[in-house]
Amino acid sequence: MSKKSGRPGASGATPAVKALEKAGVAFSVHAYAHDPASSSYSSYGEEAAAALGVDPSRVFKTLVADVDGALTVAVVPVAGSLDLKALAAAVGGKRAAMADPAAAERATGYVRGGISPLGQRRRLPTALDASALAHATIHVSAGRRGLELELSPRDLAVLTGAVLAPIGRA
Repeated sequence: MSKKSGRPGASGATPAVKALEKAGVAFSVHAYAHDPASSSYSSYGEEAAAALGVDPSRVFKTLVADVDGALTVAVVPVAGSLDLKALAAAVGGKRAAMADPAAAERATGYVRGGISPLGQRRRLPTALDASALAHATIHVSAGRRGLELELSPRDLAVLTGAVLAPIGRA
């Protein structure tokens, strides 16, 4: 896979793209026309998979949860859901709940539906679903609705300091 840099859109590179460029890892940027009518919280990743013609098992959504009072990032396949109990266990916590969307946006610097695990305003503890390792590359948000990054799940784990654990449910 070739590294794509430059301007992925009219507003320039996102912090996630800049983080990957700085790290020097191989990645691709994939743009698609986001449908603003597709506003359901769970549909952003599914919309990306369909628009890009990618198997949904390779497209991962970035969710922000509150684990024992600390915001934590969970990266799971869009075809499934987050197992909050498994997330808490993976990061050494006891209880997890989905974070308030406004708090997630403030902490990451991204809008809901465009939260990337990379280039966040404040680096949060991160857990990546272990199913990612079954693929040579996966897709995650590039930090804007309608823009996806394709990269190695191992590179993603290293760059985010992610714990690899079975945190997703089919």
